[in-house]
Amino acid sequence: MTLADSRATRARPRASAARQRRQRVLAAVRPWLFLAPALSLYLVFLVLPMLFTLYMSFFSWDGLSPLSERVFVGLGNYVRAFAEDDVSRRAFVNNLYWTAGAVIIPTVIGLLLAVALNSLTAVNRLLRTIYYAPAVLPLVAVGLIWGWMYNPNFGAVNLFLRWVGLDGLAGGWLSSHTMALPATFFTYVWSHVGFPMILYLAGLQSIPRELYEAARIDGASRWHCFRHITLPGLMETHVIVLSLAVINGFKVFDLIYTMTYGGPGRSTHVLGTWMYFQTFQYYEAGYGAALAWIIAAIVLVVAVPYIRRMSRD
Repeated sequence: MTLADSRATRARPRASAARQRRQRVLAAVRPWLFLAPALSLYLVFLVLPMLFTLYMSFFSWDGLSPLSERVFVGLGNYVRAFAEDDVSRRAFVNNLYWTAGAVIIPTVIGLLLAVALNSLTAVNRLLRTIYYAPAVLPLVAVGLIWGWMYNPNFGAVNLFLRWVGLDGLAGGWLSSHTMALPATFFTYVWSHVGFPMILYLAGLQSIPRELYEAARIDGASRWHCFRHITLPGLMETHVIVLSLAVINGFKVFDLIYTMTYGGPGRSTHVLGTWMYFQTFQYYEAGYGAALAWIIAAIVLVVAVPYIRRMSRD
C-alpha cells in the first residue's frame, strides 16, 4: 500500500462522519424550513402586534400622533381600569355575569340535548342539524337579526307576546337598562347551544354501552345511569366545554356591539366593547391596549391549563 492509499483510507471515515453530521443538521433544520412561511406570518401579524400593544399599554397615546409624542404612565392605565374608570368596572362585572351564564346555561342545555338526541334516528339527525345550525352563523349576522326581532314596534318578539295576550311584557328590550344585557345574552345562548351539544354527542360515543346494560340489569334508573355513568364518562368533554365557555365569555364583543352598542347608557358594555370604544372612538390607544391585555391575561389564565391538559392527553 502506498502512502497516498493510506491517506485516502484514513480520509474516508472522516468524510463519512462529516456527511452524517450534515444529514443530521439538515434533518433538524428541514421541519423549520417548511414552517418558516407560516411562522413568519404568525410573528409579523400576531406576536409583534401583541408585544407592541403590551408596550403601548404603559403609555398615554392617542393612536394617531407620532410615537415620539407618547407619554409614559407606567401602570397608570391598569390602575385607571380598576380604580378610576366606573365604566370599566361595570364592564368587568358584566363580563363576569356573562361568563357565569355562558358556563352554566348553554352547557347544561347542550348536555341535555346531547343525551336526548344520542340515538341514531332520522328525527334525531334532523334535530341535531337544527340545533347546531345557529352555531355556524356569523355573530354579527346573528346580532343584526335578533336586533330586528327585539324591535319594540314591529319585532317578532313583541308581536308574538301581543298575539298571545301578554301585552304587558312587550317593550323595548334593548333600550331597557335592566333587560338589554339579559336579552342580548339570550341571543348568545340561542347561537351557542349547538356547539357543546356536538362535543357532548362525540363524548357519549366513547362511553361503552355495556356499562349502561349492566346498570339496567342491576336495576339502576335513568337518573342513576346519567349520574354515575354519563357524567363521569364525559369528564374530558366537560373540561373542553367549560374552558371554551370561559374563554368565549370574556372575549364576547360581536353581539354587544351589533345589538346594543354598549347602551343604553353604557350599561351593557363588556371589556371588549369598552376597549374598542377607548381605542377607536375616544382615541385613548394606550388605555385601550391596557384593557386588551387585561382581557388577554384573564383568557390566558384559563387557556394555558386547558392547552396543557389537551396536549398531555
